[in-house]
Amino acid sequence: MGAKYLLGVDIGTAGTKAGLFDLEGRLLAVAYAESYLRYPAPGWVEQDPEDFYRTACITIREVLEKSGINPRDIAGMAFDGQMAGIMGIDEEWRAVTRYDSWLDVRCQKYVDWLREHFGEKLIATVGMPPSIAHGPKMIWWKEEEPEVYRRIVKFIVPAVYVAGRVCGLRAEQAFEDYTYLHFSGVSDALAGRWSPELLGAFGLSQDKLPQIVEPWRIVGYVTEEGARDTGLAAGTPVAAGVGDTAASFLGAGMVEKGQAVDVAGTASVLAFCVDEFVPDIENKTLIVPRAVQPGLWFAMAYIGGGGLCLRWFRDTWAAAEREEAERSGRDVYDILNEAAAEVPAGSAGLLFVPHLGGRVCPYDSRIRGAWIGFSWNHDKAGFYRSILEAVAYEYGYYLDITRKLFPSLEVKEVRVIGGGARSPLWNQMKADILGIPYVSLEREEVGIWGSALVAGYAVGIYKDLAGVAKELARPAQKFEVNEKAHAHYRPYRELYRELYAALKGVYDRLDEIALGT
Repeated sequence: MGAKYLLGVDIGTAGTKAGLFDLEGRLLAVAYAESYLRYPAPGWVEQDPEDFYRTACITIREVLEKSGINPRDIAGMAFDGQMAGIMGIDEEWRAVTRYDSWLDVRCQKYVDWLREHFGEKLIATVGMPPSIAHGPKMIWWKEEEPEVYRRIVKFIVPAVYVAGRVCGLRAEQAFEDYTYLHFSGVSDALAGRWSPELLGAFGLSQDKLPQIVEPWRIVGYVTEEGARDTGLAAGTPVAAGVGDTAASFLGAGMVEKGQAVDVAGTASVLAFCVDEFVPDIENKTLIVPRAVQPGLWFAMAYIGGGGLCLRWFRDTWAAAEREEAERSGRDVYDILNEAAAEVPAGSAGLLFVPHLGGRVCPYDSRIRGAWIGFSWNHDKAGFYRSILEAVAYEYGYYLDITRKLFPSLEVKEVRVIGGGARSPLWNQMKADILGIPYVSLEREEVGIWGSALVAGYAVGIYKDLAGVAKELARPAQKFEVNEKAHAHYRPYRELYRELYAALKGVYDRLDEIALGT
């Protein structure tokens, strides 16, 4: 078997993406296949684990066909994937449950219970407040589906499920790398292990949890059956890999204290690389997960549907722009951005609340979207610009908390990745509102590249993972802070923070009315 190429595969929510890279990090081929979401009951969102495997096989085969390489020349591969949901398997690695998605809120009452009885304890131990993630989901299966729970031998995540299928693993070989631990709700973050104290308090069994491993551990090799399904060569090494966020951060070269990254995707994520674990007990806003690099952490927070707000606006209000885009062959967001660029900074006094599905950081499921301050002179472009600005105002809140918790942190620039990174208007706007320069990268496919990097380190091709990640995260364009705009935005940013206290009672009452209470 040769050592010319590396393969990274992302098992995402909307679909699966595979990328083939040479050893210099050049992307040779990429493929994408959609996955399907099921909504069997209100608040329930599931995915079929077989669909994860099917789309992985399709995309891997496609990149092999597009590139025309000999599969035996692939030195290694790794999977990353969505992080906050879980599924159960039996002894033979067969799915016992569908994938209980991170979008699925059926376990909400157990989140509320954990918040009431263990809120600060969980933040201090796990690194994040109780949320829709593994812990409450496992409790739901135990309490609501006890027969199914008894059949579950191990709880795992989608990327692990696919890796196990490709490698022919059994349940006793189940694994999870440490970048997922903050979503577990039952881990000791500093020790990097499961917490017997939390498991006991929640009535959960550690026997149903996978072993915690380093991302670069070789967890198996592609079997003959896996080779037939994917087109890979039997015996190809498979590394444990990391969560999708961790993969993207690594692919963006986030390997040193003081670096910052903005993931401008469906969710809007702002993260800062730090060298100590400092949980946000006071504000209950920041999440502090482990980085891929030992000894580093991320202080991060996110808007659950920041980018999704833009898609909602496009689909609901931008029919004319969609028609123009179809006629001209242009991207509809470019058309919307051009109009928004003509609107003065601050959107002429219009503020937007970007939490259409509830606020995540800090958690408040009752908050919804809102526009405040519009008048006769506001038009479509102003409403659209206010959405862009709202994401940056929310980031400003995250930045303030991070600076308070990590006073020695010096942030010189923010690297921006994801689909929103293609918007010079938005990048400049964020730089001006935060007062920190923004930098876009040459590489767009940072997630699958992050997984390929882990695979390369796992098989010994790369001796210095951080060095290679940093070297190959090359800047494309820098957006310096416009100090005049920064000063203009300051009162808007401050007022945005006051909105939530002002509207809290309104949101609570609206929720009560909607529920008939």
